[in-house]
Parts: sequence; C-alpha cells; structure tokens
Amino acid sequence: MSKIPVYFMPGLAASPTIFERIKLDETLFEMFLLEWEIPKPKESLSDYALRITKNIKHENPVLIGVSFGGILVQEMARHIEARKVIIISSVRSNAEFPRRMKIGKTTKAYKLIPMKLILNIENLAKYSFGEKVNKRIKLYEKFLAVRDLNYLQWAVESVILWDRNQIDEKVIHIHGDQDDVFPIKYINKCIVVKGGTHIMILNKYKWLNENLPSIILES
Repeated sequence: MSKIPVYFMPGLAASPTIFERIKLDETLFEMFLLEWEIPKPKESLSDYALRITKNIKHENPVLIGVSFGGILVQEMARHIEARKVIIISSVRSNAEFPRRMKIGKTTKAYKLIPMKLILNIENLAKYSFGEKVNKRIKLYEKFLAVRDLNYLQWAVESVILWDRNQIDEKVIHIHGDQDDVFPIKYINKCIVVKGGTHIMILNKYKWLNENLPSIILES
C-alpha cells in the first residue's frame, strides 16, 4: 500500500520547525513540510495559495495547517484535490474571528499596526503565538523564520480581510480550549483539546501524535 502524503503548513511567520515533535507512522504516512514564501506585490491570498500548491508533488494529499497556515491550506484546497484538510488552532470562516479582528477589519485599524516594531522577536512571538509566550521568547526565536516586512504586512491584511464566510463542513478543525488568539467561544464545532493554547502544536504534540493518524484515516 502506498503511503499517504501529509503536507504541513506552519503559522504566521513560523518555520516548519514547529512540527519537529510531530511523528506519524512511517509505514502509513509520509510527512512533507511547507514553508512561507515572500508574497509578490499586491498578490491575493488565492493567488498565493495557488503558488504554494506548486510545492505539492503528490495527488490527493492531506493538508494540515496551523493558525494562518490553517487559513492558507483551506485556500489551497480550492485549487487542488485534497484527501483531507485539517486545521489546528485556526478558523474555518471569518465568522469565527474574535471581535477585535472584526473591528480591525471594519475600522481598518490593522493598517495602523507598526510592522517594523513587530519585527522585534518579542513582539513577533506574541503576534504569531499569542500573549502567553513572553516567558519563553528565546525558545520561540528558532520557530519564527520570516522576518520580512512585506510578508508581515501582507499576512496580517490577508487574515483580517479573509473573505470566507461559510464554513466548509469537510474541513476538520482541532482547537485548544485555552487558545488566546482565536478564543474557543467563537469557534463552531471542533475537536477540543483540553488545556490546548494557540501554541499546542508545540506543547500538545503527544495528543496530536496519538490522534492525528485516526483523524487522517477516518472515512
């Protein structure tokens, strides 16, 4: 039996090293790690997603995305046939955004964010992983690979302006009940990980290693 190709997309500004603790049975699955590329000027999220799909070398892959990567893999699945789309610590539609993000879209307040300040590793870690990371900034430094101003401006705007307002019920959503970036009270139907925060890809990896195989294989 051929192995199931599983492609992983990290969160905003993060490198594929966030998946270093994720281990899947090598007799059943083959893991591939995707990376963020610098967006072209005025590139739409849909066009960017299409460009990232060029890095997928298998038919009918499983796509797994974390946070903003979860939004991206849903857009990628509009361009290619995917066996399954799984998102972690993310959202399935803009209706699941917290109030501050909805207000940011309406008021265009996101345009006022001083991106150069976010390039500071401490601010970038908080922006990408949530407010609770400040005690372990040095640890997170290795997980934040993309320090490009154009990418950050594009990524923040792409999240805030994401136009998907209908949930795709086929997308499987895994979410922590302590997520401070996308609070669970706004999330509609998901597999709940108790004690999971926005960075549970790093600290709930045992739960994910135990449960991802059956989630992928479920028909």
